[in-house]
Amino acid sequence: MIETLKTLFSRDLLRLKSEIELYQNENDIWRSEKGITNSAGNLCLHLIGNLNTYIGSVFGKTNYVRNRELEFSLKDVPKSELIKKIEETIKVVNDALNQVSEDELKMDFPLLVFREKTTTEFMLIHLTTHLAYHLGQINYHRRLLTQ
Repeated sequence: MIETLKTLFSRDLLRLKSEIELYQNENDIWRSEKGITNSAGNLCLHLIGNLNTYIGSVFGKTNYVRNRELEFSLKDVPKSELIKKIEETIKVVNDALNQVSEDELKMDFPLLVFREKTTTEFMLIHLTTHLAYHLGQINYHRRLLTQ
């Protein structure tokens, strides 16, 4: 299961990197249109913060401190910096998941994230689907703006 999770996180974070790279106009990364709340840049920052918090900090002991508000309010971070942050997140996620044993997957996730406790396995699978969900939004956002 750990190897499967590492494969999925790496695959989708590389896709995230690719999506950000495909924006020809860097300003479009931060554009939001009527009825669309978040820009691709803010969704990217959100994913980076989410994974560094729930995987990097919890299992990799990175001491990452999340500022969730900034994930959605910060603007105009250069494309090159977003790409660097994604690359760093890939390494953090893989290194942290190397610290998780198969037995730990069945244990309670160390943080209460939802109303009720969940297993580590549930939380990690949730994080893969959360990444895929926002990755799809970013892909759609990019295609709408770069036609």
